[in-house]
Amino acid sequence: MKKFAPLIISSIFLISACERYSSNNLDEQKNTPSPTHNYQCESGEKITASYHSSDSATIQYQGHSYTMQIAVSGSGSRYVGESLEWQTKGIDTGSEALLSRHLKDGTSGENIEFCTKY
Repeated sequence: MKKFAPLIISSIFLISACERYSSNNLDEQKNTPSPTHNYQCESGEKITASYHSSDSATIQYQGHSYTMQIAVSGSGSRYVGESLEWQTKGIDTGSEALLSRHLKDGTSGENIEFCTKY
């Protein structure tokens, strides 16, 4: 048993150090502002998209806030939630985005807004 004591003690220190690092990262993520992107739509409407994590987004559209979750996309990013779908392609100014209805069967419905990032 004495042979394993140094190994056990070393393991405990390593695990506790990892736990501290993990907790600090979570605190930093909570305090980091979400990246926000602004879009001008062809209809004249504006949409603001905030990306809280790699798998969720909040869309501000016509005075309402819509929370969405990442979904499978053939190209670009696609978020769905609250009967809406938000698709973006690219991250630079001039990148395109589409807001559409999201149907109960999981498919895209009618297009609502076609927008460009500014």
